[in-house]
Amino acid sequence: MVINAAPGISIDLLNLFNMNYPAWDRRTFLKKVSASTLAAMAAGAPVPGLLTSCSSIGKNSATADSVILLWMAGGMAHTETFDPKKYTPYEKGIEGNRILSTFPFMPTALDGVNFSEGLQSIGSVMDKGTIIRSYVAADMGFILHSRHQYHWHTCYQPPQTVAAPHMGSWIAKTLGPINPVIPPFIDIGQRFSVGEAEELKAFHTAGFLGNEFGPFFIEDPVNGLESVRPPAGMDSKRFERRNQLYRDLVEQSPLGEFGSDYQKESLRRSMEQAYALLNSPEANAFDLSQEPKEVYDKYNTGRFGLGCLLARRLVERGARFISVTTEYEPFKGFDTHENGHTRMAGMKKLIDGPIAQLIKELDQSGRLDRTLIVLASEFSRDIMVEGRPDVKVQEQVDQPDILLDEKFYGMHRHFTDGCSMLMFGGGIKRGFAYGKTADERPCKTIENPIKIDEVHQSIYHALGIPPETNYIIEKRPFYTTPDGAGKVVKELFI
Repeated sequence: MVINAAPGISIDLLNLFNMNYPAWDRRTFLKKVSASTLAAMAAGAPVPGLLTSCSSIGKNSATADSVILLWMAGGMAHTETFDPKKYTPYEKGIEGNRILSTFPFMPTALDGVNFSEGLQSIGSVMDKGTIIRSYVAADMGFILHSRHQYHWHTCYQPPQTVAAPHMGSWIAKTLGPINPVIPPFIDIGQRFSVGEAEELKAFHTAGFLGNEFGPFFIEDPVNGLESVRPPAGMDSKRFERRNQLYRDLVEQSPLGEFGSDYQKESLRRSMEQAYALLNSPEANAFDLSQEPKEVYDKYNTGRFGLGCLLARRLVERGARFISVTTEYEPFKGFDTHENGHTRMAGMKKLIDGPIAQLIKELDQSGRLDRTLIVLASEFSRDIMVEGRPDVKVQEQVDQPDILLDEKFYGMHRHFTDGCSMLMFGGGIKRGFAYGKTADERPCKTIENPIKIDEVHQSIYHALGIPPETNYIIEKRPFYTTPDGAGKVVKELFI
């Protein structure tokens, strides 16, 4: 089981409880946690009790209780997925500028709305949700996945003088858990042993909000149960002794000796949450083997598909915020710097069935009405344009104007001026399309642009969290959106 010891750092609690684990002493423990805890202490902590909008947060105004974020990591091309344009098949010697989409379009459950071939299952449930075709990503100079992912998940552009909390942490802190045993913020599918690990850790954190509001990490949903149960063969007395040992070691750590009361209390609560889950029958929610085979098979396209299944089970048990990612690893997944067409065909097989099944099952059970599902990516892609048409940024792909090799067929450049998002449930309109991009290159947003602060504030609005929600940090208010200026896109809601 993973609990957060500091922003960007986690400790494997089960390792401490494992009966075969080497004996721990203070020196060993400090070697593992000193750097992380001291870094957290340096970052500061919010003044206790200064969540200014608590009095105005009410269940009556909320249209959703939970959020599932389906994260298409790596930059999902809108013209190859949910906003297809004219289809141009590959032929050797074709001009790249002629290619708008490399797949034919297919009809969806919404009249006049087509999706790219390979996404028919998601298309069949679009009568249950809204498509946004006008998300505009920020201009941050040289386009980097980690910077734009940080911006999307926190609503703040890096760098910041304090560690900005992830959206899931804001929600966990402000609303608390639905079920006190289930972690309020669960992150499924992202490993930190691949690619830009440290950059990813920077926004997978509660920041200054405190350890207990950070994400509970599950790298592989197949092993979800292993994350939340004591080691086999450990009796209750030995389990309790290991828990007490862990507490004693934390008290002797730099955080225990020099940390603020807020930090120590936050870590204590984090430990209590971990211990409660380990001892709870609610841990069975993490056991995918309990699903009927016919249901399991519908989700089983890989880690992402099974992550969608785990997300459904966790929502049923009272999870507040769940992120399921296709996983960001440079030059893999949606990060299509070459072989874009064939790569995209594979990614569609990974996401199409599980996402549609998740929506169908939540709808059938009646939970979709109170569960907000958001599908998004950090930016889009184009075959010719890097960034946006009117802002020159550094090229990152050696893309020829004339295609003599099929590996260049597809969307390889980072495009920020027109991105697609999907929303379902939680008060969102059913069967609705918002925004528009041009049908000719550059396929940029031409109607109802929406930016990240509006996305965040709309999600918070669905949960009943007002825009003035903030903490005092470094003697200034830190809002859920910069300066608390994010506006709700009311057209998205019923």
